[in-house]
Amino acid sequence: MSDIKSHTTPTASDVPVVNELALKQINSQIANQLNTGVLVIDADFNIVIWNRFLQVHTDKVPGSIIGQSIFSAFPELPQRWLSRKLSSVLQLNTPSFCSWQQRHHLFELPHTRPITTDSEFMAQNCTFLPIETDVNGKHICILIEDVTDACHYQMQLQKTLAEIAQISRIDGLTQVYNRRHWQDSLEQEYAKARRHDKKLSLIMLDLDHFKLLNDNYGHQGGDMVLIEVSALISTLLRVEDTFGRYGGEEFAIILPETDSAGAIELAQRICRIIATTPFTYNDQVIKVTVSLGVAQLSSKESNYEELITQADSALYQAKSQGRNQVCNAAELVS
Repeated sequence: MSDIKSHTTPTASDVPVVNELALKQINSQIANQLNTGVLVIDADFNIVIWNRFLQVHTDKVPGSIIGQSIFSAFPELPQRWLSRKLSSVLQLNTPSFCSWQQRHHLFELPHTRPITTDSEFMAQNCTFLPIETDVNGKHICILIEDVTDACHYQMQLQKTLAEIAQISRIDGLTQVYNRRHWQDSLEQEYAKARRHDKKLSLIMLDLDHFKLLNDNYGHQGGDMVLIEVSALISTLLRVEDTFGRYGGEEFAIILPETDSAGAIELAQRICRIIATTPFTYNDQVIKVTVSLGVAQLSSKESNYEELITQADSALYQAKSQGRNQVCNAAELVS
């Protein structure tokens, strides 16, 4: 017979016993080493436990906090909203959650991020966990996670994406809408005008003798004129109007809910103000004029491109008639 050691099942007396006091100490040490706020409240919303994270991030003395109502200890909390949320956790015995996207923060805890953020308080994800014991009844454990960094970078990302989207719509030189966005806007306005039987007019305008201006003052002088003329026209428009650079020295304006009379009045005003405004470049005064074509949407057009064609034809007519004037597409001879 070989020498085989027998295996015996350990008895209860052989298993190490962790008493209740030791267990509490272990739980307390774990909670205090977490980089997360731990707050336990009873069914009456009185604070039973809070950990070192909360002590570090508040100026509150632990002895004065335990046993106090959570709403007295943290008066900044939205009491009606949070009371409903906590009651639902107790009644349904299910966890609940509140992210920083819903509410930037619940507890006014200062963040320690070195970079300035939009808020002096840390952004928080808060989890509400139901806890039930045989001895002490129902409790709620609130976990408060500091997500200030994630919030900051997410906001920076959203800001950058918004800036990129804006750049994709704007003409780099004149800072008015570029042709692509302007044309997309016209397509939308055309669809709305057709759907709701609304008026819609269009102005196309072109700087007169712009090539000669570039030859005399250089491209920098020409760029200055484009910038100044764009800024001047922008001040004459309504919020709902869409002004864009169509190409080169040609611009276009979408006028929702405007008939040809209103569009012609605006076009004549633009023509007059630009002609009487001195533009100065390198101490030299540059005389600038524009020609404008106006078209109003009628029942004849089957798409928005036809409205552009009509306004462009009126613009060409204004140039052929001597420039520095307005021409109405409705008055053109077919």
